[in-house]
Amino acid sequence: MSIDEWLMIATKELVSADIQSARLDAELILSHTLHKPRTYLHAHGDEELDDRREEVANARLQMRIERTPVAYIVGHKEFYGRQFKTTPAALIPRPESETIIDLLKEIFTTVPSKMDLLDVGTGTGCLGITAKLEWPELKVTLTDDSQHALNLARKNARLLGAEANFIKNNLLRGFTVPADIIIANLPYVNQTWEVSPETKSEPDEALFARNEGLDLIFQLIEQATLILATGGHLLLESDKRQHADIVAFAEQHGFTHRKTSGLITYFVQP
Repeated sequence: MSIDEWLMIATKELVSADIQSARLDAELILSHTLHKPRTYLHAHGDEELDDRREEVANARLQMRIERTPVAYIVGHKEFYGRQFKTTPAALIPRPESETIIDLLKEIFTTVPSKMDLLDVGTGTGCLGITAKLEWPELKVTLTDDSQHALNLARKNARLLGAEANFIKNNLLRGFTVPADIIIANLPYVNQTWEVSPETKSEPDEALFARNEGLDLIFQLIEQATLILATGGHLLLESDKRQHADIVAFAEQHGFTHRKTSGLITYFVQP
C-alpha cells in the first residue's frame, strides 16, 4: 500500500468515526510512524509502505478511532511554537492556555521580568517552561501534586533547555517564599458538563474539580494572598461560565481584577 492509499483509507475511517480533523490526524499518525514531516507525505505519495510500518500505522489509527488523542499517540504537542512531550500523566497542552504567555508579555512591557514565577499544577510544564524560555531572567518554579506529571515537566525542561525548580506539592500549601507571579491552569471542569470523548483519555485529576469546578481555584486564590508579593500578579485559566464567580471571590480576598482575556482572568494583589 502506498502513502497516498493509506492516507485515503485512514481518512475515510476517521470520518466514519465522526472525527472532524480526519485528514490532519491521519497525516500526523503516518508522519510519526515514518519519522518524516508531513510535507514528506505530500511529496512521496507513491512510496510503498513496508508491512511493519503499515501494521504500526494501522494500530495507531485504531487508537485514534477509539478517541485516544493524537498528542498521546504521537507523544508530543506544540505549545507556543515548541514541542512538548505528552503522556497520559498530564493534561495535553491547549492553544487557549497560550493566552497566559500573551498576558505575561503585556505585564513585562511595564515591569522588569526579573521576577519569581510559580506555575501551580504544571502538568507537562508548558506554561512555566515557556515563560522561562521567553524571559530567561525569570526564576521559575513548577509545582504539581502528581509525581508522574512533575517527572514529565522535568523531562520537557531538560529537552527544551529551560532551567527551573520542581516541587511536588498540593497547590501552595506550606509555601513560605514570596512570589511575584503565579500562573495556573488547574482542574476546573464541572463533572456535570458534557466533555469530548478525547478527554476520557486524560487524567481525571487534571480535569475535574468539586464545587462546580471551582474548588481548587478558590483554594489557590486564598493561598495566593499569603504568597504573592505586593503588586504581584495572578493569572488563572477557567471556563468562561466561571469567570464572574472567580472575579467576585478574588475581589473578596483583596485582589484587583485587571483583565479577562479568553479563558484567563488576571488579577493584581495591591
